[in-house]
Formats: sequence, structure tokens, C-alpha cells
Amino acid sequence: MKMQKAAFMRGLDKMVLKEIPVPEVREKEVLVRLEYVGICGSDVHYFHTGNCGAYRVNLEEDFMLGHECAGVIEAVGPGVTSLQVGDKVALEPGITCGKCEFCKSGHYNLCPDVVFLATPPVQGCYEQYIAFPEDMCFKLPEGMSTEEGALIEPLSVGFYAANQGEVQVGDTVVILGSGCIGLVTLLACKAHGAGEIIVADLVDARLEKAKELGATHVINSGKTDVLKEIERLTGGRGADVVFETAGSPVTIAQTPFVVRRGGTITLVGLSSQEEITFNFAQIMDKETKITSVFRYRSIYPKAIAAVASGAIDVKRIVTHRFELDHIQEAFDEAVNNKTDLVKAVIKI
Repeated sequence: MKMQKAAFMRGLDKMVLKEIPVPEVREKEVLVRLEYVGICGSDVHYFHTGNCGAYRVNLEEDFMLGHECAGVIEAVGPGVTSLQVGDKVALEPGITCGKCEFCKSGHYNLCPDVVFLATPPVQGCYEQYIAFPEDMCFKLPEGMSTEEGALIEPLSVGFYAANQGEVQVGDTVVILGSGCIGLVTLLACKAHGAGEIIVADLVDARLEKAKELGATHVINSGKTDVLKEIERLTGGRGADVVFETAGSPVTIAQTPFVVRRGGTITLVGLSSQEEITFNFAQIMDKETKITSVFRYRSIYPKAIAAVASGAIDVKRIVTHRFELDHIQEAFDEAVNNKTDLVKAVIKI
């Protein structure tokens, strides 16, 4: 039996490396030799607190994190027709049932029976090899790296957010939160033709990265009154579209005050389960539309094409890179270094 190296969280704040069997491919599956896997904010939540929103890790057992991944096809199973050995692929990490009303209507991201990598109890992909359905592996074009391929997953969240917010050419956009999801939302809004992109965060390093990626204005909300500054920057009009990407009760509560009359609020960040104070009088007075984002759907091909064409330079969001053998150090950095770390990836 061929074995492979894999990383698991063991309780809170601890990673262990183990030898596990390389999976065998079944019909219409491919075996992917993974090369890069990103560290998502959800991975950090599970690692450090044991839960992310309503999803909770069973801390009595080892659990493998990781769902942002790409690699090279090592073998193909029976019935595979669209991929071959040697192809570089990005994996869309959610396998849906294909039969429920949501799947059949095209809203497969809402499938209640989805099997999504690293969402408990489903194991993730901090491992050297993974067997995965052919139709959830998207071929990367020549010249596109597997590191970029691993970043297609978070980029798809930003793309879907921009779609949900219906960003138009010339729009003024506010993004509250400049972590990875805030940055990919910025990249997507820029690709959609947004005119002004205002980004607010508490961390200067993240704001510098936002500026580097095309934000027209950045605001440190720990040092400046965000509402007054956005009012000033928009001439009192407010933003056409406001994206909340931090999942914070504070920034969620700010959204009704910075959106323009008739504008749109798009909730992207995963908030905690408690109730949040929200000013609906502002919403009613402004006839504001509120929409939300749960992962993404039918985005991967477009996101890959945007990166391959050069329209989006997604690899610029990466600030830290680690080898699989140093995954404990990588997660320690992700938990403790909020000053400099924006996006980390693991080289498998």
C-alpha cells in the first residue's frame, strides 16, 4: 500500500504529521498530487477555537484542515474523459448531490447534502494526494501555476460577492475588512470596473496590501471615524455597494450608514451565531437592498480565465509561504501575526 504524508490538527493549536494511505481512484475520479493548499480563515478558526460559525470540530479525533488546493493529475479512474495524467488542476472543494431543488435550480452552493473539504466531519486536504471527482477538477491553462490555482477558491468568493452586489462600471464601492476575502473582493470589483474602491480595516499592513492591489482610498478604522471619512470621500452620497467581509458585529452594524440611497449591502464575512444590532430604520429610509454570500457557484471557469488572462493578479495577495513540514509554524503565524500575515499558502 502506497503511503503519503498528511497534516492533522490534534486538539486546539496543535498540528501533527502522519503517514496515511494514498487513496485509490474510483469511477470518474482522478488522483491529484497536490502542490499548494491555502490557509483559509475558517481553517484558522477551527485550529484555534474548534469551530467556525455553526460548524464544530470533534476535538477527540485528529482532523485534517485545508480546502483551497491545486495540483497535478497523477492517475485517472475508469470513465474519466476530460482530464489526463499531467494536467494541472484547481479543485472546487464542495461535492453536491445534484438532485435537490437547489442543485437542480443552479444554486448548488446551497445544497444541504454538500460534502465540503475541511468542513467537519469531512476531512480536508493538507496531504500529498487526494482522489476527487473529475467534474470538480478544473484544468489550468498553460502558464498558470498551481499556486495561483489554489487561490482560485478564495478568489471565487470575491467574484461571487461582486456578482451578488451587482457591481457596475464606475460604481463607488466600500469594503469593510481587508483580510484575504476583502482583498479578493477588491480584485473582483476592480475587474468588474468599479470606479472608486474604499477599504477599511484595523491593520495597516492589510491596508497597504489593499492599496497595492488597487484600492483608491484606505481607512484605518482604529484611528479614523470610518463613517465620517466615507461620507467625506463620497461627498455625502455614500457607496453604491458596501461589502462586509470581516464578519464583525461592529462592521456589519456600520453598513446601513455608509450605503447610498437605493444602494446594496452585501454580507460576505461569516459572523458568529449571536444576534447583531442592526439599524433597519436606515435600511427602510434608503430603500437599501441586502444580499449575502455563501461560498460561490459556477465561478471557477471565469475566475481561472481572469487570472490566466492577466485581468487579475491573484498571487499578489500571498504574503507568507510554508512547507508542509512547517505547518505548525504556519498556523502559529496565522493565529498570532495579524500585523503582517494577510494570506499564507502551504507548499505540499
